[in-house]
Amino acid sequence: MDIWTILSFLGAAILLTVIPGPDNMFVLAQSITQGKKAGIATTLGLCTGLLVHITAATLGVSAMIYQSTLAFNIVKYAGAAYLLYLAWQSFRAPHSEVWNSGADRQNHDQLTALYRRGILMNVLNPKVSLFFLALLPPFIHREAGQVPLQMLLLGVIFLVQALLLFILISLFADQVRMWLVRSPRFSRQMNWIQGTIFAAIGLKIALSSR
Repeated sequence: MDIWTILSFLGAAILLTVIPGPDNMFVLAQSITQGKKAGIATTLGLCTGLLVHITAATLGVSAMIYQSTLAFNIVKYAGAAYLLYLAWQSFRAPHSEVWNSGADRQNHDQLTALYRRGILMNVLNPKVSLFFLALLPPFIHREAGQVPLQMLLLGVIFLVQALLLFILISLFADQVRMWLVRSPRFSRQMNWIQGTIFAAIGLKIALSSR
């Protein structure tokens, strides 16, 4: 693959990553409510999930899911149900469990739970698989051969830039959080704001189509 193809792909990847979507909104919500450590833990989980989708696209599994209405719907509704469950938890959580836990005091178990949450959030979103099916092929040079290897390389490039950008989002959101925490009125509503974001992402996934 030539350098111009890689740079063109990187530019497209960065643009698509910063456009508001389920993953970056998920990171933003976790970082604002629970601090940068929570956002970074969630980011690592999401990027681990991206590894699953990249491998699936490289091996042709994503194409099989796309062709199977049943498989697509199973993954889609499982992901939507999981996010709606997270929304329900946020709505029910007392103020202290959502906002006060965000002072970067999370222990290992809490960060591990956020990491797992990020993995599930990403893996159970079939639109990510379809995203790679649409994004990667235009940058593949089939005449050069080694198509799976080219897809893997592009997938890794996407993963690295997503990791860096999501970490930046986490750091930015943490600064916003430090400003918002001064407002008791706003902080009392954070569990509802977080729950609303989760519910919106879940409904978007549930209503998505191939």
